[in-house]
Amino acid sequence: MRVIGLTGGIGMGKSTAAAAFRRARLPVFDADAEVHRLQAPGGAALPAIGAAFPGVVILHNGCRALDRAALRAAVIGDEAAMRRLEAIMHPLVRRRENEFLVQARRRRAPAAVLDIPLLLETGGQRRVDQVVVVSAPRAVQEYRVRLRRRMTAAQIAAVIARQMPDREKRRRADVVIQTGLSRHHALRQLRRLILTLRA
Repeated sequence: MRVIGLTGGIGMGKSTAAAAFRRARLPVFDADAEVHRLQAPGGAALPAIGAAFPGVVILHNGCRALDRAALRAAVIGDEAAMRRLEAIMHPLVRRRENEFLVQARRRRAPAAVLDIPLLLETGGQRRVDQVVVVSAPRAVQEYRVRLRRRMTAAQIAAVIARQMPDREKRRRADVVIQTGLSRHHALRQLRRLILTLRA
């Protein structure tokens, strides 16, 4: 089974690429979705987050819940705080990733996709057979983020600044999927890649 690392900056089109892999019946591990599950009400990450960031975990109907806006305010622009949060989240997500790969191998999938935004920043390329980077021009990236998320221009800039520059990600990629031209163009590239993975 080939393990594919799917990555790219915020707003670059990873969701479109991941959806194409799922439609092709290739299993996809969504690291962001796993983070949301771990941070959901009663989630496994909340005790450690509450201890590291007092006030961001509250009791709601007798259950621990995360105040996401408060956590975002606590970590954006504060490198030490972001590292503390990552030290909590990364091992938990990695454990779920390993469980996912075991299940994919049992099902004899020809390939499994790890959708990980910070794959290259965290050295994750060592855990995969092929790195696929989705890429779009900066203006398209910022427009997409503004359209989908309630973030200020400063918050968007802070998130992009934390990520490896797009040109460096493209340089390290085995495959680059251009998503800034049209959806049809991006899907055509993805279909070609999926055919090679199934071969």
